[in-house]
Amino acid sequence: MKQAFRQAGFPRLYAGLTASMFGDSVMLLVLSMWVKTITGSNAQAGLTFFFMVIPALFAPLMGVGIDRARRKPLLVWGHVLSGLMVLPLVFVRGAGQVWVIWVVAALYGVSFIVLPAALNGLLKELMPEEMLVDANASLQTTKESFRLFGPLVGALLFTWLGGWAVAVLDAASFFVAATVIAALAVHEDPPAVEESHFWAQMTSGMRHLAHEHVLRHVLIGFAMCILVLGFTESAVYALLDAFDRPATFVSVIVSVQGVGAVAGGLSSSWVVKRIGEVAACVVGLVLLAIGILVIAGTHSFVVVCLSAGVFGASLPLIMVAFMTLIQRRTPQAIMGRVSTAVEVVMATPQAISLALGSLLVVLLSYRQIFTVMALVTAAAAAYLVVTLRRQIADDVRRSSPAVLVPAEAATTDAPAVLPTPPLEP
Repeated sequence: MKQAFRQAGFPRLYAGLTASMFGDSVMLLVLSMWVKTITGSNAQAGLTFFFMVIPALFAPLMGVGIDRARRKPLLVWGHVLSGLMVLPLVFVRGAGQVWVIWVVAALYGVSFIVLPAALNGLLKELMPEEMLVDANASLQTTKESFRLFGPLVGALLFTWLGGWAVAVLDAASFFVAATVIAALAVHEDPPAVEESHFWAQMTSGMRHLAHEHVLRHVLIGFAMCILVLGFTESAVYALLDAFDRPATFVSVIVSVQGVGAVAGGLSSSWVVKRIGEVAACVVGLVLLAIGILVIAGTHSFVVVCLSAGVFGASLPLIMVAFMTLIQRRTPQAIMGRVSTAVEVVMATPQAISLALGSLLVVLLSYRQIFTVMALVTAAAAAYLVVTLRRQIADDVRRSSPAVLVPAEAATTDAPAVLPTPPLEP
């Protein structure tokens, strides 16, 4: 990962994003915790994340605008607006204002669409292709490392001063990120003006995903997993009730998850380079299934926390492999639309999962819910192995030290994509 920091501009970009990632780590868990505290409802706490994913259903409309803008200014102003959007939380005083939390959660969902899409384009502009995995691994490891203390900071601030203090801290982190990224020196050519019909422009990202063999199957596998993974947001509070722990104790589980996430993030670059992006996704899904299954079966809260560490180790590995796969296999001109199309493909099963999880937590025990999650996640890993076995074999063979094949060589499954633009001074 050190190679990424030798690239001009990346250290400053990393510093700015680190500030906003810290704010996210402090705030995001507090949103559902806040709802649980003022309403006493596990279902309503889970619905907080449902509102957060709803904007992704309209992501293609945003994608066209993203591809018409320079990435750096979009990233700067996106952070400014994200800071402003959380400030209404300072007015929340009780259950009568729970709708304010849900509105902010929805706006957070918009931020989660625009900012990553802009970042994907800026990274492809800034970094040579062979360094993309190192840049993604550095950012993902830092993001996950904040799980070690970010949720605890948020929970302590929430308990000590109230949610308004967490909101102010989160807003400040966005403003700091905008200021630092604004000083980044990078030249971007104006986006090309497209002559095609608006509908064709808006759907170009989805069409790219549909016709790109590897991305299509990876997304199907991920959709299977996400269809059940959202159950966690409601089931975790049922788990805490079963072990007679308060709602704020979820921050401890997430912090332990962060320990595993740091280990997964630090090793993700090596794993992806060694076995390829698709195989790394499979390994991550298998680890995820194991962690969930152990949580479902154990009667020890200590084991629950340790399993959360395994759960955490899988996430950065999956995300680094997936983001690198998207960046490598997508032309720069449609990067925003492909990124937002991915959000739609992911958000649809996620929204179903969050809503269904809020219902299942009333009907089933948390052990039954986690068992279903583990089985479906394992099935998603098996799907990738079966449908992309040739790609996995080619990636592993190409990455072997005994086979002297350039890393950028095309494979039988890889379509032609536009080359990465040369780094601008």
